Amino acid sequence: MAERPARSRRSGASTGPARLRVVRSGRTSGSTDLQFVTIHGHQRAYRMMGSGPALLMLHGIGDSSETWVPLMAELARDFTVIAPDLLGHGASAKPRADYSVAAYANGMRDLLEVLGIETAPVVGHSLGGGVAAQFGYQYQDHCERLVLAATGGVNRAVTPFLRIASAPFAEVVLPTLQWPLGRIAATAAFEALRMLGTDLGRDAGQLQRVFDGLPDRSSRGAFTRTLRSVVDWRGQVVTMLDRAYLTESMPVLLMWGDHDGVIPVKHAHRAHAAMAWSQLSIYEGAGHFPHHFDPTRFVNEIRTFVAETEPASFDRERFRSKLRSGE
Repeated sequence: MAERPARSRRSGASTGPARLRVVRSGRTSGSTDLQFVTIHGHQRAYRMMGSGPALLMLHGIGDSSETWVPLMAELARDFTVIAPDLLGHGASAKPRADYSVAAYANGMRDLLEVLGIETAPVVGHSLGGGVAAQFGYQYQDHCERLVLAATGGVNRAVTPFLRIASAPFAEVVLPTLQWPLGRIAATAAFEALRMLGTDLGRDAGQLQRVFDGLPDRSSRGAFTRTLRSVVDWRGQVVTMLDRAYLTESMPVLLMWGDHDGVIPVKHAHRAHAAMAWSQLSIYEGAGHFPHHFDPTRFVNEIRTFVAETEPASFDRERFRSKLRSGE
């Protein structure tokens, strides 16, 4: 089996190839402030905190690295936590570009290279979980472990809201929701979901936060392009299960709320069955954001998972053999 390279390599002065133009603010070990790097001509925002081995954390669709801020200080006791804003999200650029899961995985590879990090466990929530899984298939020599929280890409089922938002007329409807009356109606709808005790209502505050993060045309355009790459009117169109066998030698932790109204918990059990080597952690009473429902448990489970599992070791011949056999 091929020897595993060092778990992480941090470089404070690397500029990378000429096509990767780095524009960094000062890095501190105790701050979650946004920092910026330009890769392939597009600004990428990220937060970086802590010291020790790297830990890459990827947010969901319409969200940003802000979702991880409440957890970062605690995780930074053990890790160098890197939480980027995916392209088209947060403070990162929102160009007319490729917003597919594979493109996002490619972008995360490039970001780690620019930051001087060779390999890391990858934590992904929702869309970020799909990106993390793709990263694990695509760049096994960069990925030590996978933590997939309420991840996309397991089964077709998804909340009707996302199916509607992926429809052709979404560009017409979404701007109206930012008008004063539209915002009032949206806020009232979220509150009604909460008052009715629905699964979606459990995450009303988080969903409102994501909704508020789409204030302008470029944000909404990036949102719809990203969504349409993974969802259509029939549900999710991307699956991670057809390549799950490629991660058989990689530790995988699945984390899910049993009242997830966005991606149902049955997806957790299906993913666990497809990846028999994975660990499954169900958060009773949680919705789509288990890391906000019980952040202490979430952090502790990541710590334990990393401490008690061996990092994946990339064996090119074994990988090639699995691709040829399909199992």
